[in-house]
Amino acid sequence: MAWLTRFLAAVAFLAVGIIFSPETFGSKSDGQYSSKLSTLLKLAHLLSFSTAWGAALWVTFVGGIIMFKNLPRHQFGNLQSKMFPAYFTMVGVCSAISVGAFGYLHPWKSASTTEKYQLGFLFSSFAFCLANLFVFTPMTIEMMKQRHKVEREQNIGEEVGWSKNREVAKVDPKLAAMNKKFGMIHGLSSLANIMSFGSLAMHSWYLAGLNIGSRVHEHPYGNSNTSPAYLNVT
Repeated sequence: MAWLTRFLAAVAFLAVGIIFSPETFGSKSDGQYSSKLSTLLKLAHLLSFSTAWGAALWVTFVGGIIMFKNLPRHQFGNLQSKMFPAYFTMVGVCSAISVGAFGYLHPWKSASTTEKYQLGFLFSSFAFCLANLFVFTPMTIEMMKQRHKVEREQNIGEEVGWSKNREVAKVDPKLAAMNKKFGMIHGLSSLANIMSFGSLAMHSWYLAGLNIGSRVHEHPYGNSNTSPAYLNVT
């Protein structure tokens, strides 16, 4: 995954550069080109944010729970070990794009306090994804493989759910210790994922205030002669 590390590091530095020095990338230019670029950046921000938000919502609260309740535990773990690196990579890249686009449209020096908070939330989501991708997920996968080996020796792991693992752990100190260590590492990974999701949720609240609240407040009668405020997502 060395290439992935370099790629995400490059994306991160580019996003930070855009936030703090947007003039380097032409954000002060005028004319039709600037208008089209602004529209493209708004689109990139919305698509990237919505992709990250949707993926986080599904994986955290829907897909993972359904798979755990219906797949043999070892099969579930092996599937998760393949899925989560791809999931954190996708959410991390989408968060980085959102940070860069939002930072370009709202340069740090001229951004309002609210906009700076939103940049912080988006960057936090990106940082938590990186922590999961390069620290917690590899540790969790390695610990899972070690525990699977011990469980196979005890002829468990092909069942759905935790019942047999807990029964054997009561009389096997080695498995009990591995369960405790796995739970700690997995808990940190889950916490980082929830923090990333929460950061995206805060940004969704900000966008909802722009899209819905300003339309109702500024255009209660649907005046067609004025550009509707809910289209302005910056």
